[in-house]
Amino acid sequence: MAQRRPLSIQARSLLAAGIALAAFLGLTGFALDQAVYETLRSALRDRLQSYVYGYLAASDVARSRRWLPPDVSPDPRFDRPDGGLYAGVVGPVENNGKLASSWRSLSAVAMKLPFDGTLKPGAAEFAGPVPGADADVYMFSLGVTWDVPNRGAVNLTLHVAEDARLLANQRDVFRRSLFEYLGGLGALLLVLLLATLRWSLRPLRRIADDLMRVERGEREHLSTAYPRELAGLAVNLNRFIDGEREHIGRYRNTLSDLAHSLKTPLAVIRNELESGASGETMRWSVLEQAGRMDQIIAYQLARAAASGHSTFATPIALQPHAEEIVASLEKVHSARNILCEFEIQAQARFYGEAGDLLELLGNLLENAFKWARHQVLLSARALPAPGARRSGLEIVVEDDGPGIAAENVEHLLQRGVRGDERVQGHGIGLAIVQDLLKAYRGKLEVTRSDALGGAKFVVRIEAA
Repeated sequence: MAQRRPLSIQARSLLAAGIALAAFLGLTGFALDQAVYETLRSALRDRLQSYVYGYLAASDVARSRRWLPPDVSPDPRFDRPDGGLYAGVVGPVENNGKLASSWRSLSAVAMKLPFDGTLKPGAAEFAGPVPGADADVYMFSLGVTWDVPNRGAVNLTLHVAEDARLLANQRDVFRRSLFEYLGGLGALLLVLLLATLRWSLRPLRRIADDLMRVERGEREHLSTAYPRELAGLAVNLNRFIDGEREHIGRYRNTLSDLAHSLKTPLAVIRNELESGASGETMRWSVLEQAGRMDQIIAYQLARAAASGHSTFATPIALQPHAEEIVASLEKVHSARNILCEFEIQAQARFYGEAGDLLELLGNLLENAFKWARHQVLLSARALPAPGARRSGLEIVVEDDGPGIAAENVEHLLQRGVRGDERVQGHGIGLAIVQDLLKAYRGKLEVTRSDALGGAKFVVRIEAA
């Protein structure tokens, strides 16, 4: 089964925002609908109550204890059949079980409405929607006491009702308007959000486009004109690109140098074979050239193994590796009784591969042990820099040997055109150190040691 392609950051953000926006607008719409419904219901109650007071103000009770309705109703719809507004009056129950007074408006005459209930004087009740045989209604009821001269008090209950469909229609109109407005607002907000996301994610798309151009060879590096949050990423990617190019270039140069360097020993062997020299002479000549070829291959492989500068390298402490190398060298030179001292800061760290550090320290210390009389000094310290992510490093190796004349320093550190070109007495170690430092963007200085009097090799790798 093919793996499903993950959503883009823009699609994820838009989907999450759309879900959150839909939930927010849904809750907002529900809250507004409930608020409007309660408002309409409260207004309906007040309106029905006003109709009740209107009937009370214009009505009377006859001496026969009958309700006398007003000549003009509070609203013309009370006088129209099925007008949507209904009124009714219920009197007390007499001993014969019949209502002493009962009246209904013209709109309610043919309607089966819940107007049979009675209330105590002064009691008011609003209910709805109340189910009815003909229609559901909202109903306001009020219990009153009416004094009839010489006949005593008459307890009446006035009912005023409105068809529930009227309020439902008003609510439906509001819901349609609310849906249209909130739907339009949601769509507008999504469009604005999409535009904002595209504008906000434009730097990421630019980085992706720049990386594609770098991969196609159209550009050398990423642009540095990015927002502050992405500037550091662009710088690190550029350093990573430079490091990879340096690695590839070093491998190509190593292969080229190795092929070039092996031509001479192979040519010598071929000439010996073609010259018809004696077997013993030819044997020693082949052994000599094989030894040279072995030395050349070892040198070029050591150069190729240098990992070089790495943006995401783990810091490595110097002390343990230095102790390991010195212990081995002291065994090799035990007959000369050479003492090596350390002055290494605890903060000193090498940012790179452990193999490169061993190669760097090993060649410098081996050279010092080779030429020292009795004493070697290894010191190291961190080189902090303001604003740098990691500190630089300074390594100093001194000995009490004869030292190196100032006029020979430049020639000593010069990289030979051919891999087997070396200064007599110093081997290929310093050439490997030079290549390592070039890969790590460092430099090597050779002077005379003021403390011990011999050679002093100073390695500096700048902060990054």
